[in-house]
Amino acid sequence: MAIVNWLQATWVMILVIAMAVMITSPLVLCVRKSIEERIRTGKKRLARLPRGTLGWPLIGETLDFISCAYSPRPESFMEKRCLLYGKVFKSHIFGGPAIVSTDAEVSRYVLQSDAKTFVPSYPKSLTELMGKSSILLINGSLQKRVHGLVGAFFKSSQLKSQITRDMQDYVESSMNGWKDGELVLIQKEAKSIVFQILVRGLIGLGPGEKMKFLKQQFHEFIAGLMSLPIKLPGSQLYRSLKAKKKMANLIQLLIQEKRKNNTKIRNPQDAIDVLIDNEDDGLTDDLISDNMIDLMIPAEDSVPVLITLAIKYLSECPLALQQLEEENIQLKKKNLTTDEPLEWTDYMSLSFTQHVITETLRMGNIISGIMRKAVRDVEIKDHLIPKGWCVFVYFRSTHLDESIYKDAYKFNPWRWKEKEISTNSFTPFGGGQRLCPGLDLARLEAAIFLHHLVTNFRWVHEPDQIINFPTVRMKNGMPIRVKRKNII
Repeated sequence: MAIVNWLQATWVMILVIAMAVMITSPLVLCVRKSIEERIRTGKKRLARLPRGTLGWPLIGETLDFISCAYSPRPESFMEKRCLLYGKVFKSHIFGGPAIVSTDAEVSRYVLQSDAKTFVPSYPKSLTELMGKSSILLINGSLQKRVHGLVGAFFKSSQLKSQITRDMQDYVESSMNGWKDGELVLIQKEAKSIVFQILVRGLIGLGPGEKMKFLKQQFHEFIAGLMSLPIKLPGSQLYRSLKAKKKMANLIQLLIQEKRKNNTKIRNPQDAIDVLIDNEDDGLTDDLISDNMIDLMIPAEDSVPVLITLAIKYLSECPLALQQLEEENIQLKKKNLTTDEPLEWTDYMSLSFTQHVITETLRMGNIISGIMRKAVRDVEIKDHLIPKGWCVFVYFRSTHLDESIYKDAYKFNPWRWKEKEISTNSFTPFGGGQRLCPGLDLARLEAAIFLHHLVTNFRWVHEPDQIINFPTVRMKNGMPIRVKRKNII
């Protein structure tokens, strides 16, 4: 069965590669022509191109990369080549030549660069779904403006307080329904809770028929992010684009209702309030609705997976689970004596809980890497990245580098008691101008879920395994068998 699944996955990826080659062949020809020109005019400069191989004609090394990505050790593709060529090497993956970086300094330079040097690069199906106005794709002053406004709102005490209240209510409501001996799928529970909380923070929508409709369309939309770039009726991309249109229509109705008030919003309740309150002409209703949809994606692939992986690692490390329980039970007892609800600052002050979350981010590598395309010839640490080439910044290799993290494959939250979270060697949320604006909220939501779980339940986890490609997730949803406990 495993072989059949692998063959099916490989066949799908072959189709993806074939499509990518057809789509990008003019670019590849231009890049090759550029390289040939450099050979004729200046071999000294070309010699700075990182060592490596472009693999087979057309498909390059993509099949080997995918084969490793489906294995329990996805970074093995990088490890083999790092031994041969160093931490920065050339390859040919996903339809074009690329420079792969597992070097923390080189990766940081790429992440910190602006649109005059590198721009985002994504699969065609994803760019079709995101649209030209997506915060993931726009560059320059408009990108900085949108990112800055949303980022400032996400960091605000007001939103954190709202998220804390909502998360507590949803988690308590969900866990109150758990019965002793029941098998709970943590990944499913986390996704359901986080989606509703994030949607309220983005567009102000609460429980009800509109939320149910939005959730249905969102699941159809997200299914197309890794689909074949075929936009024919009946294809997944076609269905996903239709779903996005329905979501956008609903969000634009909410925007129009807010604009009717035509007053300055002193205390924004959601991200829409923040964006429509700004007088920038570029912030159109279409741009706002598209970006609200894009910002919902972490509710599927980021925060719920962070929560799920934290519980997996804790289940396999009794000492860490015991210390986390003690820290959270102490907070709960203190809270009972004051009879005051817990604030977001209480959860963020749980130092060991935050160490567990940090270590989960390092080991889990929910975002394994990012792609950027060079808009001009770039030289970094004597490496030449030719114009038109992509750079694949691979976070996973850095996070699991034994020279940076002792016993890198061991779950060890205690390492963060003395180790600083360096922007060079720890980049689970990306970096630079495109640093994930919701990183603090992700930590907060994970901390709240863990607090309520460990202070109310004991559990035994069922066998499960991590799937790393195309997105990180637990194969069976992280099933645990729960039993309620009484700490007082």
